[in-house]
Amino acid sequence: MTKPANERPRPATAAAKGAPRGLGSRTAKQGLEMTGAQAVVASLEAEGVRLVFGYPGGQAIKIYDALYDSDQITHVLARHEQGAVHEADGYARATGDVGVAIVTSGPGATNTVTGIATAYMDSIPLVVITGQVPRGVIGTDSFQESDIVGITMPVVKHSYLLQSADELAGTFREAFHIAKTGRPGPVLIDVPSDVASERLAFEYPDEVSLPSYKPTYRGNAKQVKQAVARIGQAKRPVLYVGGGAVSSGASQELVELSEAMRIPVVTTLMGKGAFPASHPLNLGPVGMHGSKYANLAMTESDLIIAAGARFSDRVTGKLDEFAPHADVIHIDIDPAEIGKVREVQVPIVGDLKGVLEGVVAQLSKEGARPATEEWLARIAEWRERHPFYHPNVGDNPGEIVPEVVMERLSDALDPEKSIVVTEVGQHQMWAAQHIAREVPRSFLSSGGLGTMGFGFPAAIGAAFGCPDKTVVCVAGDGSLQMNSQEMATASVHRVPVKVLVLDNRCLGMVHQWQKLFYDERYSSTLLDACPDFVKLAEAYGWRAERVERPDEVDEALARMLESDGPYLLDVAVSREQNVYPMVAPGRALDDVIGAIDAAVGAVREGVPDASDERGGKGEDR
Repeated sequence: MTKPANERPRPATAAAKGAPRGLGSRTAKQGLEMTGAQAVVASLEAEGVRLVFGYPGGQAIKIYDALYDSDQITHVLARHEQGAVHEADGYARATGDVGVAIVTSGPGATNTVTGIATAYMDSIPLVVITGQVPRGVIGTDSFQESDIVGITMPVVKHSYLLQSADELAGTFREAFHIAKTGRPGPVLIDVPSDVASERLAFEYPDEVSLPSYKPTYRGNAKQVKQAVARIGQAKRPVLYVGGGAVSSGASQELVELSEAMRIPVVTTLMGKGAFPASHPLNLGPVGMHGSKYANLAMTESDLIIAAGARFSDRVTGKLDEFAPHADVIHIDIDPAEIGKVREVQVPIVGDLKGVLEGVVAQLSKEGARPATEEWLARIAEWRERHPFYHPNVGDNPGEIVPEVVMERLSDALDPEKSIVVTEVGQHQMWAAQHIAREVPRSFLSSGGLGTMGFGFPAAIGAAFGCPDKTVVCVAGDGSLQMNSQEMATASVHRVPVKVLVLDNRCLGMVHQWQKLFYDERYSSTLLDACPDFVKLAEAYGWRAERVERPDEVDEALARMLESDGPYLLDVAVSREQNVYPMVAPGRALDDVIGAIDAAVGAVREGVPDASDERGGKGEDR
């Protein structure tokens, strides 16, 4: 990746590779007199930030002028503020560092809202810096004024409106601390342009004093012992793993617990990669588009160990019929999540990694032994009978099958040296089902908000953060058009991101719901006026190609992955392809349609036709 010649910060590749975590050159500018704008940059440098994403404007121009002089920070010019925040988000998900975005006031700030909300729902650490009109005209509807603090209040972990340059350094210190500690999340700092002009003596604090903010990291010892007792007695336990396992870095501890007590593991969309896909105890995704065997395991379990997961409606299905025989141990660093959706028998507030270490140590101390042999044998029978995909399900042999494309892509990637990022829709679910991930932070997807337009810019951010890894974005033709302008960002910086478009010329997931539950009334979901994605990519200086036959897929994937620059592969698939299995809205988790039954000839079970009773109101995008 290279920098444009007219931007002075050093190349992004070198910056990203050498980026330290935590406080950086904290003392380099201590005591120097400078402007508020220069103090913004100095604060970022003190936090070890080496890469920011953004888009300039009138009320942020002083910050950008100060940034021009930084020899430590590389700025990546996005082509839209939403793209900038998603890029910072992808960087944060891939690296574990805080992502940073800088934008201007008014429309620049409001364009960040979707990106901030996406990060908030998935607990991603961001610091978003917005320019603001001068303090004296705030509230007068001055040109390009928006109350971005008020607008984003429901979707940030915390926010600040600076009132003086003297509070700037302390605010930045607090913001980074809040963003990355406890349950991570986005923090917004609104900087009036006159504050950016004020002069101050820069002093970056060593410590943060926030008496009202004290995340709990150590689990209660009594509750840990209660959890150990229940785990030791369970005959049909399931480890239910969410995104908190990735944030906590608890992968090794999950494997140790699972192996010690022979407990099968199911993962959420956000938890994918936290437990190795190749591990025989990994049942993979659970929920609306999870496997039938994983859903049956949750339904029939007698103990659910929720590890950094929040019992999303996309996992539970009909809540009052979810896991009716199971007690629940819920481990989460956010006490608000425990008991919010499902009654919990053993609540443990704390950092998942440390809590699991304690659980494993206590199990070992007590000489606990697994009692799950019959349970695992039962699950193995379900697994053999109900695979995600089987070549004999009756697909048209002349059509490209999305599941097969995802499996071929999975086979072609080194699971430890690649990152798969998804947009939102059918392609997202096929990727989650069929692309194997062995390590955390190697599968990035918008889970909570389901943001179309997230995946492509997030992939760019991930590629900046991890230049030694192959980054592939799996997209749909609808999602890609949400932020396709970021092709320019990738092109200018020679970001070698790969985009694989499963192109069905429709809004696939909503189209599927209309087909199954709304009498095939395809209201506003057909995208026949899609652009020629190959020509669009080439217009931005990318390499690109389109494939329309199954026998073209393997060689096209190889060309895409071997390319040393950005590459788009447009894969034509039928709009009649549906994501199965599926739990219809309002149905119980084990009420699965479209699952394959290999015992009776690899046929799909329970697929409704257009005359069947509708399954519910419309799906989120």
